[in-house]
Amino acid sequence: MTTLITGGSKCGKSSYAEKMLEQFHGRKIYIATMQPFGEDAFEAIKRHRKMRAGKGFETVEKYTDIHESSLPENCAVLLECLGNLCANEMFSDCAVSDPADKIVNGIKQLADSVSELVIVTNQVGSDGITYTDGTADYIRVLGCINRRIAEFADNVIECVYGIPIVLKGEKIW
Repeated sequence: MTTLITGGSKCGKSSYAEKMLEQFHGRKIYIATMQPFGEDAFEAIKRHRKMRAGKGFETVEKYTDIHESSLPENCAVLLECLGNLCANEMFSDCAVSDPADKIVNGIKQLADSVSELVIVTNQVGSDGITYTDGTADYIRVLGCINRRIAEFADNVIECVYGIPIVLKGEKIW
């Protein structure tokens, strides 16, 4: 089963994603996509590790090339988050011409190889602000990735102020 969780900043997406996998009785893998650049990033990573402590997750850091993930059979995966993965693919030294295809195809491979896949992403493109070309391109690509994953996901859930709202499928937990 594949679940996409979206929402704004600090809206409870990560907590909800972790709660979804509390009852999973196999191996739980947390794929972290945030490359640590600067003190703020290290603090965020530290905060997320503390949140996951004692919940049975094994952390795998994978900043790009999600399609190369080698995971144990019948495991559950929490991928956090598509926004970071998209930025890493778009702005790395090895950027590809179509990061959306690369990421979506990689996510489909993950979905086919695990028992449960929970993906955290960010709501983008709805604030009405005009951005620089690079940022506008990032918003366009991440929006495309979110839309394409939502098409094949079993569940799509938006977190609003900590409240999960089912957009597709069913609420889990």
